[in-house]
Amino acid sequence: MENIVLIGMPAAGKSTAGVVLAKVLGYQFLDADLLIQEKEGRLLAEIIREEGTEKFLEIENRVNAGIKADKSVIATGGSVVYGKEAMGHLQEIGTVVYLKLPFQVLERRLHNIKGRGVALPKGQTLRELFEERAALYEAYADIIVDEDGLDVEGTIEKIVEQLKIAHDF
Repeated sequence: MENIVLIGMPAAGKSTAGVVLAKVLGYQFLDADLLIQEKEGRLLAEIIREEGTEKFLEIENRVNAGIKADKSVIATGGSVVYGKEAMGHLQEIGTVVYLKLPFQVLERRLHNIKGRGVALPKGQTLRELFEERAALYEAYADIIVDEDGLDVEGTIEKIVEQLKIAHDF
């Protein structure tokens, strides 16, 4: 089973780049956040509001740890890296690609953080969340793609280039 698993902060472009990357590679596309919403029957923001951040992370971990896919590009939620079982499973079934963006770019893109369903614990700033997660993304990544200054096409070219180097793709 060879999949491409995209990780990174919310608004890093995992879903946007993932759809195009799947087309380029002739793969399926799977959005883990949509899978969670489908299984739970509600939006991510509703789950977080109704259940709290911790319960949401448990649900996200369970759903991601159960993903069955082959020849798919899987776009994960930004908080997937908090789930050890999920990340262990995703590393087993695919190549993990971290889409890395500078904090300033993310801050600009993330106007409506609550509406996006971002698991931001009470009292934590976006900067603190960014720094905490960046270390986890780097630890789990097989490939790191720095998106600074790139558009979607540039990001996809860089991903494909790195995959070729890593796997003779």
